[in-house]
Formats: sequence, C-alpha cells, structure tokens
Amino acid sequence: MITKKTPTIHNYLGKNPVGFHTITYYTWGNPLNPALLMVHGLSRNGRDYDVLAEALSDYYYVVCPDIVGRGLSDWLPEGVEYSYTQYMADLTGLIARLNVTEVSWLGSSMGALLGMIMASLQGTPIKRLIMNDIGPFISSEALEKIRTYVSLMPTFPTFELGLNFVRQIYAPFGQLTDDQWQHMAEHSLIQIPDGTYRMHYDPRTTIFNEQKTDVNLWPCWLSVACPTLVLRGADSAIFPRDVCEQMIASSAVASMCEIPNAGHAPALMSDLEITIVRDWLMSH
Repeated sequence: MITKKTPTIHNYLGKNPVGFHTITYYTWGNPLNPALLMVHGLSRNGRDYDVLAEALSDYYYVVCPDIVGRGLSDWLPEGVEYSYTQYMADLTGLIARLNVTEVSWLGSSMGALLGMIMASLQGTPIKRLIMNDIGPFISSEALEKIRTYVSLMPTFPTFELGLNFVRQIYAPFGQLTDDQWQHMAEHSLIQIPDGTYRMHYDPRTTIFNEQKTDVNLWPCWLSVACPTLVLRGADSAIFPRDVCEQMIASSAVASMCEIPNAGHAPALMSDLEITIVRDWLMSH
C-alpha cells in the first residue's frame, strides 16, 4: 500500500533561545475529528506517516510535524539548541494551535520518547499513547548504533544512488515495497544547488545524541497513566525485548505488540501494522 493523496501543509512559529523558527506540519482528514499527533524519529520527518495517516484520516484529524531541523522546518542557529526541551516547547505550541484539550499520540523512537515524557506530566493532553520501538531505558551501545547511521551525511550524484542509501540504512524499518521505498526516499533526500542529493535534515541534530552513558527514563514511564500500546520490531537492536516486557509488567495501562520482520523502527506502512494501530485506537 502506498498513499495516492497528499496532505495539507501548514506552518507556525516556534521560539528558540535567540529568535523564532518556522515549523512545518502536515494534516489529514477533518479538523472536527479527534486529533491524532504522529511524531517521527531522530533523523526522519513527518512524511514518514503519509500511508498510516491517510488510512486513519476517516476517523482522526491526523497531524504530522517536521520537528525543527528536519524536512521543511527551519534549522536552528546553533546545534546545541536541538534538545528535547526545544522539541517539547514546539509540540506544545502545535497542540495549542490545534485548539484542542486532548490528543492521541503516536511516536516512533524519538517521537515516542517525547510522547512518553509529555504523557507523564500533570495535566497532560495525551489521552492515548502509541510508542513505536523505544522504551525508557536506552543503553549506551544502542545510542552508538543510532549515532553510526544518523551521522552519515554523504552526497549522491543521482537520486537513484540516494535511494539505494536510504534503503540500506533504513532496512530495519521492515519489508517495504519498491513504491514505499521510493516514497520514503523522495522525502528523505533533498537536491542541493550543485545538483547532488543529501539527507533532508540538519546534521547538527545529532549533537543531542552524543552522550556516552545509558538513558534512563523509567520515572517518566511509571508516571504514564493513559492507555498505551508499545510496539516492538521483532528484530530491534535498539529496543530489547526484556525492556519491553518490563514496561508492560510495571504498568496497569500498557499492552505490547511485536511486529514481525522489522527492527528499529517499524515503518507502520504495511496492512498488518496499520490494522494493529487502527484496531487499538478504535478500542481505546
């Protein structure tokens, strides 16, 4: 399955330490429907969710932002300004712009952590949470694996070579069709003035990911009180199964589902993945 429609594109202003920046987001469906935010991973962008967003747009007003430094959103003046604090402020501004008091939230990797953190806060607007292939504990070894591929910023003389690179580094996303890989590459690559192609994100966004120690956010997870679905790629090298099982064992509101033939992180483009997400949302 691949989308044949295009989303509506919007922009709004975010505030950074030295000024303002423009954030782009994409919407699907009727604004009168319940709001569903879909938030991408560290080096990705909001167009990752085109297929899933279209499939859910009869039931939800689906909102998919490009986190600052990615896709069509502005780059920040300094690399050190890329932080979860900045992203949370921007996403809070987006929810305020939607003029809603509650949202459902689906996030992949970094986007899932942002959702978990926001869901753990008092008075959170998040009423349902789907976390795609990440948990509250990330080992330093897993962080190093992420660093290895997001820090690669080669240029490609042709789009086809860029497409091959995208297929290679994001192979753990699962068994995508040729059309789906083409779609992902079209929104993962940008042609620069000299005619070559590069990845469509600011390489400085990886500065946040340079810590050499484990990430431990268990206190946040234990404070999440809304219904939560934890997805795990069966072959994930970032999200160990024991961490996933520990999340479920420590929560009265969480359930898990393992996605076959995928690692970190399932692309959520297949009919199976879409059905899992849709059925869970519709039953909660």
